[in-house]
Amino acid sequence: MNIEEFRDYCLLKAGVTEELPFGPETLVFKVGGKVFALTPIETFASVNLKCDPARAVELREQYDYVLPGYHMNKKHWNTVLIGTGASYSQLHQWIDHSYDLVLASLPKAQRTAILQEHAAS
Repeated sequence: MNIEEFRDYCLLKAGVTEELPFGPETLVFKVGGKVFALTPIETFASVNLKCDPARAVELREQYDYVLPGYHMNKKHWNTVLIGTGASYSQLHQWIDHSYDLVLASLPKAQRTAILQEHAAS
């Protein structure tokens, strides 16, 4: 996966915005104003993705290319190293999981509005 494919996949999801809140070197994807994915733009060497805490530990134990979230809460975030073994399928699954966790954390009215707007488009 390259950065364009990563970006395109993230932007397909309902209510997603992309921003550069930490400066021009880090691309951040949000839903409902909350971060679900981020990556360094220049290198695209890794992506940080939100993860259920128990699953985060399992993934780190199972894959050497999944690490505790760099510069993030290590309980809730993983850093996935790109180009070191993660398949497209795994990356898509982990992006989906991150997005779903953040979407589920939004107030019901906001979540419903995001999904309805996406369905209408």
